[in-house]
Amino acid sequence: MAMTMTGEVVLPADQQTVWEKLNDPEVLKRCIPGCDTLEKVGDNELQASAKIAVGPVKATFKGKVTLTDIDPPNGYRITGEGQGGVAGFAKGGAVVRLEPAGDGQTKMTYDVEASVGGKLAQLGGRLINGVAKKYADNFFDTFAKEV
Repeated sequence: MAMTMTGEVVLPADQQTVWEKLNDPEVLKRCIPGCDTLEKVGDNELQASAKIAVGPVKATFKGKVTLTDIDPPNGYRITGEGQGGVAGFAKGGAVVRLEPAGDGQTKMTYDVEASVGGKLAQLGGRLINGVAKKYADNFFDTFAKEV
C-alpha cells in the first residue's frame, strides 16, 4: 500500500543551524518517535531501529537510510527501507528542502512517498495515514525545540 504526505514547517533557527541539526544523528534520534538507535555507517548512510505502533500492530523496525542529492544547506533526498518481522515492511523516501523564512527562521518543506506491506498494509490507508501524520507532527514539534 502506497501513501504520500507533503508539508512545510517554519523553524525558529537560521538555515545553516537547521541543516546541521538535520545531519546530526543524535539530534534526529531524539526527534524520531520510537527511535532506539540511529548510527552513521557510511558517508551518507545511517542504520536505524525504531519501535512503531500502528493500531493493534506493534513492531521494532530495523533498516538503513541513505542520503542523496545532497545540496548543503538547501536540502537532500532521503530513502530508506525497514523490516518489522511479522508486522511487515516499510520503504520510501522524502525530498527535504530548506529556505530562509526571514527573521532568522527557516522554512522546511517535505514531500514523502512510502509504501508498507505485510500486516501493516492490511490495516487500511486511513489508519496508516493518520498514524504517519501523527509521527510527522511529533517529529517536527520535537525538532523545532532542538533547533
